[in-house]
Amino acid sequence: MRRLNLAALAAAAAIGLSGCLAGDIPYATLETRYASPASRYADLPGGLRVHYRDQGPRDAARTLVLIHGFSASLHAWEPWVERLSNDYRIVTLDLPGHGLTRAPDDYVASTSASVAVVDDLTRRLGLGRFVVGGNSMGGGVAWTYALAHPEKLDGLVLVASAGWPDPERRREGTPLVFRLLANPAGRALLRKVDPGLFAEKGLKQAYLDESLVTDAVVDRYVDMARAPGHRAILTRDRGAAPAITPQTFAAIRVPTLVMTGEQDALIPAAHSRGFAGAIPGATLVIYPDGGHVPMEQLPDRSAADLRTFLASLPG
Repeated sequence: MRRLNLAALAAAAAIGLSGCLAGDIPYATLETRYASPASRYADLPGGLRVHYRDQGPRDAARTLVLIHGFSASLHAWEPWVERLSNDYRIVTLDLPGHGLTRAPDDYVASTSASVAVVDDLTRRLGLGRFVVGGNSMGGGVAWTYALAHPEKLDGLVLVASAGWPDPERRREGTPLVFRLLANPAGRALLRKVDPGLFAEKGLKQAYLDESLVTDAVVDRYVDMARAPGHRAILTRDRGAAPAITPQTFAAIRVPTLVMTGEQDALIPAAHSRGFAGAIPGATLVIYPDGGHVPMEQLPDRSAADLRTFLASLPG
């Protein structure tokens, strides 16, 4: 019944929002607006042209590879880059369907596909061992990478990570965009509708501090979502996800830092507590006044906690 109701909602929305359709913004325009002098592009297998930034000293004692969340981009990590790149090499990237990364029309996004992108890029850059970190969806990519390639990692950082199994979680509090993504009619709507209809409310839920949701931030999220092919990639049916249980995370053997905000409205802090309890030896940091993106909302505190974790790593 709930699925039928959501389908009806999407159909009604399609009629009501027919005047709110939005076309693509060319990559050349987006690169003029959002690339920086640090922006680089790598041609990777599968026809991908991945936008990344490689900042900080090449001979740093630690290298970080940071992966953004759903609908975000590498810009989410700039507050940490500003605070840490004097001492650490920091590689950030836009996953396919996000930011300034280009992908073929038939690209199918998935966690495993994103793990392959991270592995291909780090190989291309000649990175040895590194610390991989991710926020939200990117956290799911990061811990999956840690399970697949532990020999390449010095550490793992999960920031309000997705992926903790919680079959009892109620869906009523889930943002509308994610409920639409779970339904074929909803996905069809999202391929055409102006992303600005959802952006500001969703960003305020994520950032918690509404003063951070400036017009420039909203414009960046909306513009990036309108890159050619992005909406098709993010709304394509990915099929059933692999089965995950709490025991899955017991196999992670690299030092792990788990961070989240107690006030996270998108992924409950209880999920981060679950990760920290299941991953052997994990360190848990919870910010009582934090939301879903502590690296942006609380950059000084979260960067300091990351620095402490990095200093604790062996070697």
